[in-house]
Amino acid sequence: MADQLFIGIDNGTQGTKCAVYSRRQRKLLASAYAPHKLIENDQGRREQEPQWWIDAATSTLDQALAAPGVDRNAIVAISVSGQQHGCVALDANGTPLRPAKLWCDTETVPQCERITAAVGGNDAVIAAIGNSVAAGFTASKVLWLRENEPALYAKLATVLLPHDYLNFWLTGERKTECGDASGTAYFDVRRRKWSDPLINAIDPTGHFAKCLPEVIAADEPI
Repeated sequence: MADQLFIGIDNGTQGTKCAVYSRRQRKLLASAYAPHKLIENDQGRREQEPQWWIDAATSTLDQALAAPGVDRNAIVAISVSGQQHGCVALDANGTPLRPAKLWCDTETVPQCERITAAVGGNDAVIAAIGNSVAAGFTASKVLWLRENEPALYAKLATVLLPHDYLNFWLTGERKTECGDASGTAYFDVRRRKWSDPLINAIDPTGHFAKCLPEVIAADEPI
């Protein structure tokens, strides 16, 4: 039986790792790692340029595919995982509008409070989505962009999470899955769909509602 190779790419906060696994040999054939830089300040800002992730993914892929015993023609699938909750704001051309605010960014705590109040309090938020609006989640980062960088927000066409952005880079498809979407604080985890009350609390004009990717199952190929 001809061998089948599977590539895994993990976009972590500190770096990107790539691994190549052989189905026939049942072992890793190669792996590579590239670190990420971090944009930070004393107000809790924690950001990264999405291009850094692409550069790291490209570098680790090149290293892993160049390893002895790795046959590029035997690759049958690529699986991507990554840090959750980060806000990757794209324009209509798929170009990032600014650095991505990460899960560990706490600059948006005031926005969490405003979103929660707009929905009717924490109990109302939990009833709507099954989660609270935490600073680590994506919702407050979108409102922060709307309030602090309105010119960029006006150009917003899609909000993706970090691992969604890598999938977009690989496939050109703007999609997410329920696991990652559950950590946005604008996804109803019980009904598995975007939550109108939370989306309207972030932006009652309807602009943000047009910027949401399609939600697919985690095991659905892109």
